Amino acid sequence: MADVRIRGATAADMSTIGRLGALLVRLHHELDPQRFIPATSGTQNAYGSYLGTLLDDPRIVILVAERDGEVIGYTYAGLEGTDYMALRGPAGALYDIVVDPAHRQQGVGRMLLDATIKALKDRGAPRVVLSTAEGNESAQHLFASAGFRRTMIEMTRELED
Repeated sequence: MADVRIRGATAADMSTIGRLGALLVRLHHELDPQRFIPATSGTQNAYGSYLGTLLDDPRIVILVAERDGEVIGYTYAGLEGTDYMALRGPAGALYDIVVDPAHRQQGVGRMLLDATIKALKDRGAPRVVLSTAEGNESAQHLFASAGFRRTMIEMTRELED
């Protein structure tokens, strides 16, 4: 997509990233309200503020997709060391990928994903891992089309009184 540019996020992008992050929180909560936290009136500001604190961390990758000067999507990823809980060695981890609903199904998510994978590889990541909600089939399709394979299944049980 010639009209979409992928670039590193800046502090000026955090308000839009916060809005998109809140969309991600709402989507997950809608898919499984017992497992995922709900968005609140403060989610947008908290999300953008938190990611803004990570902009200068060399282990973190935050990229945005921009069209006509408007941020229409972002990714948040980071480098992680050996994780004995997950039984894996060092990896890049994709934490968030979100495209504004008005710009989906246009290849923007794939552009963001490819650029994030490249940025993690350039920082020395030998692999990239991610988690996706069970019901988020469009995200799973995107990840599978980019060469990701299923390796873990999270299972949740609510502990009621």
